[in-house]
Parts: sequence; structure tokens; C-alpha cells
Amino acid sequence: MCARSSRSTSNSVESVSSDGATLTIERMTEAHLPEVMRIERAVFMPGWSEEAFRSDLRNPAALYLVLKLDGTIVAYAGMWLVVDEAHITNVAVLPDYRGRNFAKRLIHRLLSIARERGCVKATLEVRISNTPAQRLYEKFGFRSVATRAKYYDNVEDALIMWLEGLETPEYGEHLSRIEQEIRGQGKG
Repeated sequence: MCARSSRSTSNSVESVSSDGATLTIERMTEAHLPEVMRIERAVFMPGWSEEAFRSDLRNPAALYLVLKLDGTIVAYAGMWLVVDEAHITNVAVLPDYRGRNFAKRLIHRLLSIARERGCVKATLEVRISNTPAQRLYEKFGFRSVATRAKYYDNVEDALIMWLEGLETPEYGEHLSRIEQEIRGQGKG
């Protein structure tokens, strides 16, 4: 079962030195919400409310991560773990910090945790106009399967993407290659 308890895995802190900066990925807590809401308002309109995040942080099936650059949160991502599926709910990077592989690092960590917890597939929705995000998800093996009409703000369609075989040794190798790519790019 994907949502089996392995909280110690998701509480782990990962630090990486890059370009003289320290990157840390850690589990989101309520103490992080002021910085997370700053990112939410900068990236999404109208975006999620603080109460929506608080509710998810109390949900045992939800897991959210923050990425800190020299101690300041510049990105976050989250997912729900339901039965054997991981549903990526949010990925956000402050605009001034895009292009530095922060989203890639967060997605890699989420999918690694999902594998550790026994998930066999993952899904997400992405704006039909957000081709950079779609390309990033495709690098992780997500494929477009359908659209949800007017999903975003009752205006823009969402592309529904799925990834299957998350539990396979081959996908584990794929994640290892992505991790090596991230480390080799040296951009953070």
C-alpha cells in the first residue's frame, strides 16, 4: 500500500552544496507557511489558501517538501499518497529562482519517496499552456492521457499526466540517472 507509514523517510533532510550555496530539502511544517504562501502568491493566482495547506499538513496521506537555498525557502512541492498512487498536487518555484533545477530536485524527491512507500503509479495535472512543466514531467516518464476542461480558475484546461511502473527496477535506474544529471549540472 502506497500510504504505508514510513514517516522517517519523508522527514529526512537532504543538503547539497552547489555554486557555493547550500540546498536543503525537508518536510514542510506549519512553521514554513509564511514563506510558502509568499511563493504561492507569486506563482499562482488565486492559488491555495493558507488553510488549504494547513489542512493538507494534517492529512496523513499528504506529504509536502520545501527547498531552501541558504536557509530561505525558494520552492515547494507536494503530493497525496492514496492506495498505490502518488498524486502530485503542487510544484512551485519563485520566478527569480527558475532554471536552477529546483523543481526537478523536488519532483525527484517526491517520486523517490513514493517508490519507498510502495506506490506503483503517479499522476498530476498541469496547465495546458505550461509547456516547460510538461517537458519536465515527461523527463520523469509522465505521459499525457486526457484533459480536464476549465480546471484552472474555471478558464484554462489541465493536461492530465500519468506515470506507471514507478515500482520497477527500471524506473529506479531512471531516477538514478536523473539524480546524476542534477548533480552533474551543478546549477542547484
